Amino acid sequence: MNRRHFLAQIAWLTGGLLFSRCTPAKDLALSGKAIGGTVSTGGKGLKDVVVSDGYSVVLTDKKGRYELAPHPDAIALFVSTPAGYAFPQEGGIARHYILMQNVSKDQSNNFSLQALQRSDEEHSFLIWADPQVKNAKDVQKLMSETVPDVKKWVAAQPQGALLHGISVGDIVWDELQLFADYDKAVAQMGIPFFQCLGNHDMDYRKGGDETSDDTFALTYGPTYYSFNRGQVHYVVLDNVRYLGKEREYDGYVQQHQLDWLQKDLSFVPADKLVVLCVHIPIHRGTKNNEALYALLQGRNVHIMSGHTHYNVNAIRDNIYEHNHGTVCGA
Repeated sequence: MNRRHFLAQIAWLTGGLLFSRCTPAKDLALSGKAIGGTVSTGGKGLKDVVVSDGYSVVLTDKKGRYELAPHPDAIALFVSTPAGYAFPQEGGIARHYILMQNVSKDQSNNFSLQALQRSDEEHSFLIWADPQVKNAKDVQKLMSETVPDVKKWVAAQPQGALLHGISVGDIVWDELQLFADYDKAVAQMGIPFFQCLGNHDMDYRKGGDETSDDTFALTYGPTYYSFNRGQVHYVVLDNVRYLGKEREYDGYVQQHQLDWLQKDLSFVPADKLVVLCVHIPIHRGTKNNEALYALLQGRNVHIMSGHTHYNVNAIRDNIYEHNHGTVCGA
């Protein structure tokens, strides 16, 4: 068991009273020193791989080395897995990151990637919106009904097919200790899963939006990031803004995420398909959707969202949004 996973488990065992704060990079930033490492495969450095702390976005050099000055508010260092490589994962849960509290101050923050044995030009993915388990009964239904359905779909694909899943939020219904049961479901399905934050996946009453993602981040890493497969660039954003009071929130993409996305997309050819995943629909429910649309102008974009508990397709110029119904069926 790695250290970050151990810390998350300790938080559950102690009722969230210990190790429940996802520590940002303030100390690292105050040191004035850059952090770095290498991205490699089979012991050989990989060139032009994107690495980010959610603020700076850099490319590795010809030897696979990267370096960046961590932002004080950064919570994780992550790699945007390039096409042609397997997704780093643990029991199916995407692990493409190092939490800042585990980042070394030297140049040893390394990412090792495994080359795929076949082309990933053809691949498939599925979207899970709002599993939203609340109690043991919900978990039992998830495991006995939904998981078997996905396993049947996986089994029906051609041998060696490249598959992955993306959960677009509300993994649980406020009971964050049930993240562990979701993880068990992912492990049974046998494909890598990426996670997106929903309004029911937050820590309430700990402060403002800056603390509302702590448990999620300790469990699943950064709340916004990117990865690649074949000719598709995938982006996950956090558009749930906690307003600091009980369960009050709104749909809003914070400016630092928009700034990061602009930098991230600067390394993506304009004609490449972008699949962008969020919890709250962009076309309605996200207050500053025009700012996001402006960044996506001229690109071929499909947005995957959840939250509403029903299916809607919305087209805005070059952007096709697929708002998905729920896994939980509510």
